Amino acid sequence: MIDVYGLKNCDTCRKATVWLSERGIEYVFHDVRDEPLDAKTIDAWLKELGSTTLVNRRSTTWRDLMPAQKDGAGAVPEAGRLILEHPALMKRPVFDLGRERLVGFTAEIQKVLNKL
Repeated sequence: MIDVYGLKNCDTCRKATVWLSERGIEYVFHDVRDEPLDAKTIDAWLKELGSTTLVNRRSTTWRDLMPAQKDGAGAVPEAGRLILEHPALMKRPVFDLGRERLVGFTAEIQKVLNKL
C-alpha cells in the first residue's frame, strides 16, 4: 500500500491516482489541506529529500511569499514552517513507499512505481 500526499484539486495528483488505479496499485490519498502533515513528518522529508526537491518554487504560493521567506526556504526548519503554513508549497504528489519517498510524477517515478 502506497500513501500518496498532495492536493485533491492538483492536476498532477489526479493523473497520478488515476494511473495508479488503472494499474491496480493500491494507495491511500491524503489531501494535505484536509489532513495537514505534522512538523516532524515534514522535517524528516526535508532531511531525506532536501528543500530543492520538496519545495515547489514554481507555484503561485511561492511567488506570493515575501523575499525573506523565500531566502529562508533553503533551510530545513524554515522550509518546514512554510509548508505547514502553505501546504500548496509542497511539490506533489509525494509517494510514501515506507522505506523511501518519491516526489512528482515523472516517467522515472512511474517506472519505480510499476515495479511495486
